[in-house]
Amino acid sequence: MAGNQGNSRKKTTHNMHNEKKYKNPAGQERVREKSSRAKSDNVCPYAKKCGGCDYQGVEYKEQLKTKQAYMKKLLKPFCFVEPIVGMKNPLYYRHKVHAAFDCTRRGQIVAGAYRKNTHDVVDIESCMIEEQESDEIIRDIKDMLRSFRIKTYDEDTGYGLLRHVLVRKGYATGQIMVVLVLASPILPSKNNFVKALRKKHPNITTVVLNVNDKRTSMVLGDRNITLYGKGFIEDKLCGCTFRISPGSFYQVNPVQTELLYEKAIHEAHLTGKERVIDAYCGTGTIGIIEAKNAGEVIGVELNRDAIRDAVINAKRNDIRNIRFYNDDAGEFMVEMAQKGEKADVVIMDPPRTGSDEAFLSSVVKLAPERVVYVSCGPETLARDLKYLTKHGYAVKRATPYDCFPFTSHIETVCCLTFQGR
Repeated sequence: MAGNQGNSRKKTTHNMHNEKKYKNPAGQERVREKSSRAKSDNVCPYAKKCGGCDYQGVEYKEQLKTKQAYMKKLLKPFCFVEPIVGMKNPLYYRHKVHAAFDCTRRGQIVAGAYRKNTHDVVDIESCMIEEQESDEIIRDIKDMLRSFRIKTYDEDTGYGLLRHVLVRKGYATGQIMVVLVLASPILPSKNNFVKALRKKHPNITTVVLNVNDKRTSMVLGDRNITLYGKGFIEDKLCGCTFRISPGSFYQVNPVQTELLYEKAIHEAHLTGKERVIDAYCGTGTIGIIEAKNAGEVIGVELNRDAIRDAVINAKRNDIRNIRFYNDDAGEFMVEMAQKGEKADVVIMDPPRTGSDEAFLSSVVKLAPERVVYVSCGPETLARDLKYLTKHGYAVKRATPYDCFPFTSHIETVCCLTFQGR
């Protein structure tokens, strides 16, 4: 359910517990107050409880105006900001749905989002920004628990079994993966449970049991046990096919992601000869898509599991001009520069915390002709642009994308060119 979520976003990581964390900046809070004047009749009944959406009750056009004005003001010192790219239909766009499970003092099972800044679960039947079939699956799992005598996990006592349910649905393929996050690797009557669930939802492609037996706020554990199907699903993006495992990063809004990635590749101005570095490459999505138009692509990612998926994805798409390295992207580029090696383009897609100075200095040392910065944190983008523009780069333009309607999150593609030191 949508509480406290932007994109379960990626990047450098493979597991949900490594996803980007982000607090709404004070600046966005102020902007949001202004936009609340234009009210919408389409208001979520959980708006004041779950805290997942910042713009509930605000007309979508007003949301876009607010975000555009914010980005224009934030990036004014650096470049022209193109009009924000919004959605034709801003509802039910999340194809990755997560629900926390709990039990009230009266014994009622609840499933949904955490109340803002707490770990109290708000019981949510359906969410306006989540894919509808995924919500239905979570509702039915909640209804099945008593008959199968499955208890929800209690974070305070450490007792109970079911902690979370994660549902991922391929936008292009329709494939569905259900991940049951348990405190133990043993699910009573697991075969009957899966059979009953698939009877209600025959479109389910795979069911995975994820073991998280630690007293932690992280969602996923490190161990996966496949109960049905292959343990992963596939989806298509920009003409390529990608494997999605329980902990894989894959953008939650496939419609906007396709536009976002197409823009990033366009800004790279590839002619088929360039050497491209895909920093923070994750499971290889951008690198694999851009490899068709590049001479050589080098994907660098610190997370070993993500690199393994990236190699599989490249083979699945018969991409032969891409190599992946399990390494820190900044250190990798410094080493390249020390060896006298060059890169024509660096595409960087960091987490919401942005890049650190060590990474940015490595970009400057390597001095690629073009840098394409794909950002999901406006404030850290501005901070990083300040560093790069002080060290020989000029920002040509920035294009914001509304990948998370009803929230304050904004994705942006920035194109930078090297002007010389």
